[in-house]
Amino acid sequence: MEPNLVSYSAITQRPALRWPNGARVALWVVPNIEHYEYLPKFARVRDPWPRTPHPDVLGYSQRDYGNRVGLWRLFELTDALQVPCTVSLSMTVIQHYPAILDAMLKRNWELMSHGIYNTRYHWDFSPEEERAAMLESRDIHRRLTGKEQSGWFSPAITNTLNTFDLAAETGFRYTADLYHDDQPFPLNVKTGKLVSIPYSVDLNDVIVHRKGEETADFAQQIRDYFDTLYDEGREQGRVMCIALHPFWVGQPHRIRAFRAALEYILSHSGVWVTTGENIVDWFNTHHLPAIESHLAAREAANG
Repeated sequence: MEPNLVSYSAITQRPALRWPNGARVALWVVPNIEHYEYLPKFARVRDPWPRTPHPDVLGYSQRDYGNRVGLWRLFELTDALQVPCTVSLSMTVIQHYPAILDAMLKRNWELMSHGIYNTRYHWDFSPEEERAAMLESRDIHRRLTGKEQSGWFSPAITNTLNTFDLAAETGFRYTADLYHDDQPFPLNVKTGKLVSIPYSVDLNDVIVHRKGEETADFAQQIRDYFDTLYDEGREQGRVMCIALHPFWVGQPHRIRAFRAALEYILSHSGVWVTTGENIVDWFNTHHLPAIESHLAAREAANG
């Protein structure tokens, strides 16, 4: 990754970002609907399954619960609250499980690429291997949905030094691989254009779980996170991402607490509940020119 991939800009010194209808916060809810290989094809840097030798029946079956049960609870919740989602999707899910594809298409959910399998890390991929994986993702999506794919998010957050240039080169319009901002921001890629949209490894159910926290903690973090962004959004529009994993949040003892936190957010006016694709469309049309002018003026002033 080039050291100048992201031009520096303090959020308080930028042109003010305004969301549709004056919304303060653009909320995108991102379920990670993933497929883990029972017997991973290869592991170069990190073993996908900590329990060895393979197969790790415990780890595999816990994650399989998400696609068999937890996801369907999440469908019911988002239907009831009329929340559209952007799926961080292992593309083989829609090859192996047509029922999941049908359910997502019925709801008009956006399918952001999260690679092919979540057990095939991109660390140490050559540019040719990584490009091939991105093109394969776009081909699967096009063939099974009839649409072009907008978003790229490396499997298990295993981006390489080439990820962002390759994502732009292969036709992706935005990435969720960076965690450096509360607003979308253009990246300095070699060809084309690529925008970073804020994803979250803090407001992320699995990360909370790894810290030994439980659903009540996660729900409170969601409320606290939202309260801060909502207050700041009076002056500068913000993006809030809630990252979910159906095998965790979709458990019977967790889903209700998450629902209550989401209901809290939706009780406020000035919240644009949307998708990554809609965020990047709005940003590129209504705000990117102002950001590009701001960055050019700052660069000229600095010589």
